[in-house]
Amino acid sequence: PSMLNPDEAWTITTESAPIPVAAASGGQDLVLLAHGAGSHMQHRTMLWVSDVARAGGLRPTRFNFGYRVVGRAIPDKMPVLVATYREVIDSVRDRLRPRRLIIGGHSMGGRAASMLLAEEGHEGVHGLLLFGYPLHPPGRLDKLRNAHLPAIRVPTLQLSGTRDEFCDRLTMERVMKTLDPSTWTLRWVEGADHSYVIAKSSGRTRTDAAVEMSKAISGWMKTV
Repeated sequence: PSMLNPDEAWTITTESAPIPVAAASGGQDLVLLAHGAGSHMQHRTMLWVSDVARAGGLRPTRFNFGYRVVGRAIPDKMPVLVATYREVIDSVRDRLRPRRLIIGGHSMGGRAASMLLAEEGHEGVHGLLLFGYPLHPPGRLDKLRNAHLPAIRVPTLQLSGTRDEFCDRLTMERVMKTLDPSTWTLRWVEGADHSYVIAKSSGRTRTDAAVEMSKAISGWMKTV
């Protein structure tokens, strides 16, 4: 079925907003995916990465942060996003009872998941899947978002494009030297930007990227 027509959908009541959650059909290993700052759960990039995750053997489940629900474009502060993510995890675990629970998301959504794991530990969470981790704002290599990453103790897979304006390759490779290689796996997607649009000059297509990313997820899950 299309990710636009989820297998199961429900709403979580929170203090700030009713949070919609949508789960695709799939197996017992579930991945919870949060959207980026200027995005939402039905955005084409979110649907694309969800399909990639599903092809990799995971059951993708998406949700909207509260600021999107109430119609605001500017994201809440990270502590609010993390608190929302925590509530969604609890609801998903109670309702769907996954065998293994992976959390993550695209861009800011993945960052929120990483902050949660770094600050609160990983009880009940088996892995972290990061699509387009936003290591820094575009062009601002002086504003790195990596200080918390070494505190993450669950298996982590980061899938970043070589043309990602939010993740300079040389800078990320330096950050990798501070991370435990038995925990953190980084896979570069050749020719891809932050939303996995592929440069025509690379001679590759977005389908090529999707296939290799799904294979990377499938292989990584064998280690989780």
